Amino acid sequence: MSQTLSPAPPSWQEDVFTALKKYDVRQIAYVPDAGHSHTLREARRDPAIHDVVLTTEEEGVAVAAGAWLGGQRAVLLMQSSGVGNCVNMLSLPAMCRFPFLTLVTMRGEYAEFNPWQGPMGRTTRQALELMGVTVLRADRPEEVAETVEAALDAVFGAGERVAVLLGQKLIGRKKWERD
Repeated sequence: MSQTLSPAPPSWQEDVFTALKKYDVRQIAYVPDAGHSHTLREARRDPAIHDVVLTTEEEGVAVAAGAWLGGQRAVLLMQSSGVGNCVNMLSLPAMCRFPFLTLVTMRGEYAEFNPWQGPMGRTTRQALELMGVTVLRADRPEEVAETVEAALDAVFGAGERVAVLLGQKLIGRKKWERD
């Protein structure tokens, strides 16, 4: 019986998981997303990390709050399309002044085939900033580790609320599957 091996993940995806481990993130909340697939796979394999599958992204803000109140660090992983679902819930970390980190894979940008992704993709940064979240961005693989670690320092060192936008070029062109 032959076994097919998955291709190695891009180095930037490994950098994300390595940074989360280095900063002792114990909970990862997410709506499944291909751009975060490596981090999600590694989190499920790691007994020190509790992965929380969400039905909608705003639940992840509450998971992060609960983790912090319980003495653990958490991060919310989502696509840019999920940011709109979180706008009202982002009042929680702002008003309660607890640290919050989200890593956002971008859609509606480079070579986007789905027109429904465009509006939120074009306004993700502004929506987050309007809710008091500092926005950092990485568009090249060599920027990811430093950007994610800077966000982790700001969040868990200074108690900030930060989003890291991971540009669509990092993930590559998505293709519509046709039968």
